[in-house]
Amino acid sequence: MADIPEKYADLFHKQAFAHLATLMPDGRPQVTPVWCDYDGKHVLINSAKGRQKDRNMRRDPRVSLSLMDPANPYRYLEIRGRVVEITEAGADAHIDSLAKKYLNQDKYPFRQPSEIRVTYKIKCEHISSMG
Repeated sequence: MADIPEKYADLFHKQAFAHLATLMPDGRPQVTPVWCDYDGKHVLINSAKGRQKDRNMRRDPRVSLSLMDPANPYRYLEIRGRVVEITEAGADAHIDSLAKKYLNQDKYPFRQPSEIRVTYKIKCEHISSMG
């Protein structure tokens, strides 16, 4: 397991979008910008059950993320790892906390009545950085 270098931990407190790469069934990469945070051990992302990235991570837990510093695009963090937990427990509260961080809103405003929110815990296995 790789640890996030202290020098880059601040990226998880900024409104830095992560670009999440997952693998399609035929092996092609699929990349989506996502909100993220870090619990000191895992990178956490949130999505709705049934979306393409959800289906991809359930089938193949290998992922990669890159976060670029919004204040300096030449400073970034790249993480390769795997999804070690997928849970619906607490996922609604998690997306609300991300909405507070990224939108300064207490509740996630784009929630659809039929969607089921899911949190994914990603174990960092390799980290590279610049800046």
